[in-house]
Amino acid sequence: MTYYRRVGDIPPKRHTQFRDPDGTLYAEELMGQDGFSAASALLYHRHPPTALLAAEDVPEVAGGAGGAGLAANQPLLPRHLRTGEVPAGGDLVTGRTLLLANDDLRLGVAAPTEASGLYRNATGDELVYLRTGALRLESSFGVLDCRAGDYVVVPTGTTHRWVPVGDGAASEPVQALIVEARGHVGPPTRYLSQRGQFLEHSPYCERDLHGPTEPWLVDDPTGPTGGAEVLVRHRGGLTRYRYAHHPFDVVGWDGCLYPYRFSIHDFEPITGRVHQPPPVHQTFAGPNFVVCSFVPRKLDYHPLAVPVPYNHSNTDSDEVLYYCAGNFTSRKGSGIGEGSISLHPAGFTHGPQPGSVEAGLGEERTEELAVMVDTFRPLLLADGARACEDPDYPWTWATASR
Repeated sequence: MTYYRRVGDIPPKRHTQFRDPDGTLYAEELMGQDGFSAASALLYHRHPPTALLAAEDVPEVAGGAGGAGLAANQPLLPRHLRTGEVPAGGDLVTGRTLLLANDDLRLGVAAPTEASGLYRNATGDELVYLRTGALRLESSFGVLDCRAGDYVVVPTGTTHRWVPVGDGAASEPVQALIVEARGHVGPPTRYLSQRGQFLEHSPYCERDLHGPTEPWLVDDPTGPTGGAEVLVRHRGGLTRYRYAHHPFDVVGWDGCLYPYRFSIHDFEPITGRVHQPPPVHQTFAGPNFVVCSFVPRKLDYHPLAVPVPYNHSNTDSDEVLYYCAGNFTSRKGSGIGEGSISLHPAGFTHGPQPGSVEAGLGEERTEELAVMVDTFRPLLLADGARACEDPDYPWTWATASR
């Protein structure tokens, strides 16, 4: 994270005695990145967070979020994944459908209808984009109420759970994109000063980032026999721990490492007289990948401008686009719609569908809303991608009406 927050009760000086009203010493936990040489937070628990009672190996579900069935994109083709065909149900953690992955990230979707159990990803940060519906993120740091359009960054090692919010059948169903990084996700360094403040040319700033504002304390009925179970993803697989006390017992914390949300609607687009390249849309950076936001904006205003994207070969990246809402002019005739994901791999020259360049001339504004993930290593296809793929998509540049 890029700035300091303080929530709840903490002592005046770090690493000093801090006691509850009965005189019991709170248990201090330092959560830090990069060997405690980067961002960190200090959390104060009512009970020691280390009181482990049991641990068990949890097998990965074949073809599920664990990644069984990953295979190379061979033959090398552009892909259209109709994620609206992925069935709703389950929770945001165990109900994910893995679509694409490489050594740097795993990308999937979920349409949860249930609350998740307690979960901790020990392999990297998670970035969740909420396309529709509403979710509440509960964690040791507090609560974040998340709505459609929110990116939610969950730092590595954060114990948390996801709870769908709404009025049952009357509520908009939840549809989410999940990026599991093998490392940390944050704002691009070019947006930040040497000390970590957002610079004036950044398309968003600290005021747009929202973290927990108060502790989230859960009554702890477990006691010495335990009962608080936490599912942990680590580099070896999955383990389920059972703790003596519930982890949501933090009375206060401070630091620069915590979950936060950022709305895509607060991203201020950078426009120009002629068409701007994708880096102007960059929102986050992770290990060997970037995330960009395409939002409603004024189109290119040179009198001879061609506002529809040009044909392009991103020679070092696989490009993934999650189409969220609006008018996708350059994809007209391809079958892509809201909820679709396209994969345009390195080695494939891609661009607008036939006829869309001429059709877009003179347009002054676009209402598109989309999230792009560019990876700098090839993406493998999971069983979940093959199950919802549109087999006709690779040929639409040749078959679409001109």
